[in-house]
Amino acid sequence: MIEVRLQLKYSGFALDVDLQLPGRGVTALYGHSGSGKTTCLRCIAGLERADDGFIRINDEVWQDSRRGLFVPPHKRALGYVFQEASLFPHLSVLANLQFGLKRIPRQQRRVDMAHATELLGIGHLLDRHPQHLSGGERQRVGIARALLTSPQLLLMDEPLAALDSKRKNEILPYLERLHDELEIPVLYVSHAQDEVARLADHIVLLSDGNALASGPIGETLARLDLPMALGDDAGVVINGTVSAYDSHYQLLTLQLPDSSLQIRVAHSPLDLGKHLRFKVQARDVSLSLQAEEYSSILNRLPVTVTQEIPADNSAHVLVRLDAGGTPLLARITRFSRDQLQLHPGQVLWAQIKAVAVLA
Repeated sequence: MIEVRLQLKYSGFALDVDLQLPGRGVTALYGHSGSGKTTCLRCIAGLERADDGFIRINDEVWQDSRRGLFVPPHKRALGYVFQEASLFPHLSVLANLQFGLKRIPRQQRRVDMAHATELLGIGHLLDRHPQHLSGGERQRVGIARALLTSPQLLLMDEPLAALDSKRKNEILPYLERLHDELEIPVLYVSHAQDEVARLADHIVLLSDGNALASGPIGETLARLDLPMALGDDAGVVINGTVSAYDSHYQLLTLQLPDSSLQIRVAHSPLDLGKHLRFKVQARDVSLSLQAEEYSSILNRLPVTVTQEIPADNSAHVLVRLDAGGTPLLARITRFSRDQLQLHPGQVLWAQIKAVAVLA
C-alpha cells in the first residue's frame, strides 16, 4: 500500500492530495498541464518538501511532517525516469547501466543486468554511446538504469512525451512487459489518455492541485461525473479473456469479465485463457433497438442504459451502459437519443466494429 498526503503552497498554486494507492501495478497520475502531477511526483521523490506531508511506501515512511521525519532523496529506494533519459554522454550504454547497478549493495539487488537488458530489449546496444541511440532507445536505457537500482517504487514523469508516435509505439510494449513481469509499483505521470488506458491499473485524476478521483481504471474511466468522459478520446478499458481465435479471418474472441458476453477484435493469435486489455472508445459505440443480423459490425451486445449527460459538443450526449456487469460509454447525437427514446433502465443493443477495438 502507498499512502501519500501532501499539502504544498506556491504563489498561485496549491497541492492538496490524500491518496491511498495500490502497492503493486501501475498507477497513473493523469491531468492537464499544471494540475500538479509532476509536483506530486517530486514530493514523493523528496525533490520537493511538502509543508505538511506523509509518505509511506509499503512498510517504509519517507516523510512524516508531524514527527519531523524527512528521508532525503538519495536514501529513498526509488527509480526516477524523466521525459529525457539524461544518460551520461561520455559513457557507453553498459557503463550507464553499471552506474545504476553500483549504487546498490550486491545483497540488496533485486534486478540484475541480464534481466534489465532483456526486459527492455537493449542487449545489442551495450557498446554504443547515447548520441548513437534513437530517442526510444535512450529512454529504454534510462528505464533499465532506474530498474538496476532495485527500487521499491518506480516514478515515471511523462517518459514518452518527447517521442514521436513511431517511437512511442516502439517503447510501449516494453513498458507493458515491466507491468506484467515486475512486482515493483509504478507511479506514471501522463496527460495522454490512450497511453494511460494501455498501461495503468489504477488512475488518479488531478486538477488544480486536487485529486478529483482515484480508483481502478476500468471503473474510473466509465464515470460520467469526471471531465475525462467529455473528451473526444473518452472510452472504457476492459480486461478480457481469450476464448477463441479465427485464423482465417484473424479475429480474436474475448470473454468479458464475469460474463457470458463476448467481443471480437482484429488481432494476432493469442493462447486461450490469456488476459488482454482493450479499450472501446465512446465514439465507436452505436446503439440500436434490435440486433442487426446482417451488418458489417461484428460486435452486438445487449446493454442496459444506466445514465446520460450532455457532451462537450451541444449536438451530442454521452450514455453510460451496462453490458453484463461491464460498463460501456456511447457518444451519440441528441437526435439519435430522441429517436431511440433513451431512458435509464432501457434494454437495447450496443454495436462496436471489430476494427475499432483498441487491443
